[in-house]
Amino acid sequence: MTNHLGLAMDKLKATGVRMTPQRHAILAYLFETMEHPTADDIYKALEEKFPSMSVATVYNNLRLFKEAHLVRELTYGDASSRFDANVSDHYHAICRQCGKIADFDYPFLDEIQTAATKETGFQVDSHRLEVYGLCEECHSVRKAN
Repeated sequence: MTNHLGLAMDKLKATGVRMTPQRHAILAYLFETMEHPTADDIYKALEEKFPSMSVATVYNNLRLFKEAHLVRELTYGDASSRFDANVSDHYHAICRQCGKIADFDYPFLDEIQTAATKETGFQVDSHRLEVYGLCEECHSVRKAN
């Protein structure tokens, strides 16, 4: 992930964005975690290191990263968005009990865009898939009870 972080920082610098320590830390956190954090999760993870950083700083930087196509904002109808630094085509499995999100790949789904274009005439540029259920941990707890 370090290489991806370096490339992301280079992309921001090339567009004139100044790399502050807080901005670097938020971006590094996103590239290091596989948890699909909320802005509040990021804030809580970094607040000890950056006590003067506000939640607004996190939100503003996430918006900047999203506009630069460095992160994806994942919305699921609840109050808080989650953020994913893996902007490649992939899908998400979501636990209905604890909210954990796990990435998975299934390349055959790319054919959906081609089929949709053929059948509808739409110029499809992306698609999104989530599957829902119980993660391994929640399933184990449920089985034990």
